[in-house]
Amino acid sequence: MKLHCVILGTLLLLLAGCGGTLKSSAIDLRTFIGCAVREFTFVAKKPGCWGLRVTTDACWGRCETWERPILEPPYIESYHRICTYNETKMVTVKLPKCAPGVDPFYTYPMAIRCDCDICSTATTECETY
Repeated sequence: MKLHCVILGTLLLLLAGCGGTLKSSAIDLRTFIGCAVREFTFVAKKPGCWGLRVTTDACWGRCETWERPILEPPYIESYHRICTYNETKMVTVKLPKCAPGVDPFYTYPMAIRCDCDICSTATTECETY
């Protein structure tokens, strides 16, 4: 029992060190294919203010994708879809202990609906797709 608690505690510490954490659910995350809204925790920061731990909803998942070589330029045909925001609402929080003259408000998107779709530079960093 002690070893189980040590392993679980170590896993929780590792997860806490990541940029965000996923809430556990009945979905088997190792085999899930698709796109879903999931709870995500991060630290909202900006220069001149202390950070604030925020829990929100974000998009999470894997989408079907493929590439195949072709004999003529561009020599590859690809179909890349990513799990991305379809509908969001903006949420604003007030950061603690901001320096004088620093706007204490931090705004971020909260996922309402997510879908597998082509990467859009309006909402996502698409450089590797």
